[in-house]
Amino acid sequence: MKLHTILGAGGAVSNQLLPVLLKNNERVRLVSRRAQPLANVEAVAADVTDYQQTLHAIKGSSVVYLLVGLTYDIKVWRESWPKIMTNVINACKETGSKLIFFDNVYMYGKVSGEMTEETPFNPNSKKGEVRAAIATQLLSEMKAGNIEALIARSADFYGPVGFETSVPNMLVFANLKKGKKAQWLVNAKLPHSFTYVPDAANALYILANDIKAFGQTWHLPTSQEIITGELFIKQSAAAMNVENKYSILPVWMMQLAGLFNKPIKESVEVVYQSGFAYHFNSVKFNTAYVFKPTTYHDGIVETAKWTLEQ
Repeated sequence: MKLHTILGAGGAVSNQLLPVLLKNNERVRLVSRRAQPLANVEAVAADVTDYQQTLHAIKGSSVVYLLVGLTYDIKVWRESWPKIMTNVINACKETGSKLIFFDNVYMYGKVSGEMTEETPFNPNSKKGEVRAAIATQLLSEMKAGNIEALIARSADFYGPVGFETSVPNMLVFANLKKGKKAQWLVNAKLPHSFTYVPDAANALYILANDIKAFGQTWHLPTSQEIITGELFIKQSAAAMNVENKYSILPVWMMQLAGLFNKPIKESVEVVYQSGFAYHFNSVKFNTAYVFKPTTYHDGIVETAKWTLEQ
């Protein structure tokens, strides 16, 4: 039986991937800094910035999912991401494990038109530069034939995943639940793609089981409908049966709040993503696997229901 190892257990994507793996009767190993025992899975504590700990955590794995989430701090990213990527690549090479790297779109920078798997790296943020460097490192190893790996990239995401890990969850669903106005970054009239996390989790498992998927970059299934912030908020308010009202968070307000809140300060450099039409194209995956992404209506209804139950 294959062993599926998740590096970064307890995160938004990991928590959606785990039930998919268990439903399919897979052996699962969850790796995090502090082991969190769960029924029917193996829990391992490891610091993936340390090679020996990384190697120990990966040994015996058929597939390794790199889902690590670091503190949202550029100093931490610059110091830790290169170590993590190097350690995971080398450990997978040493053990013969396949690697799936869950990535974002920071390395693309500001894109005119749709983001596809062929979009060149052109980061315009410090965090984007870090992501471009580690993605390029992995792509080089893949191209050289040193490792069986793939990159699975997601747009900004939403879903039943916790408020602190998703901007729409935090600014829209959490605020509406509290009886407050929803909030949106910079401009609510522009289109902005969002990946529904349960879709991403199902897609990761599909990719893991297709040997032909390795050696490539994949955009995870994301609805190709056009949705603006205004429409997202309107549908969310309707699903939660509350008044449809929102306010805009301009850049200057984020900069001011950033004086007192480090995560907000760190977010300012990537807020450009809310200042242009953000189209994430996942047609490659949708076509290859005949996958129909969850509609925004259905995803918003499910997220609203989950929010109200918290």
